[in-house]
Amino acid sequence: MIQSERPNAPLPPQRPDAEALRRLRWRARRGLLENDLLLARFLERQAETLNTAEADALALLLDLSDAELLDLLLGRRPPAGALDLAAVRDLLLRLRGGSRLEDASSP
Repeated sequence: MIQSERPNAPLPPQRPDAEALRRLRWRARRGLLENDLLLARFLERQAETLNTAEADALALLLDLSDAELLDLLLGRRPPAGALDLAAVRDLLLRLRGGSRLEDASSP
């Protein structure tokens, strides 16, 4: 028996479908201009690179009020409670212009 795939090989990250991305873009339209600009620019540049965990993290952030969201986007406060997840923290880094790889290699 020949196996074409290694049984323990990690699966590639799942990507949200076009409809899920469309819904995120719609929900990212905010009443507070600063949030609207930050989210729109991020989605314009990186929507196609989001995996499902990051899309889910963005959906959690979009459930927040504009003031709470802006505090997180600007780093005024860290994510707490149900938002204190690795996917949310990673996404906030990306939204602020950093990346996981760059931050991991910094001294």
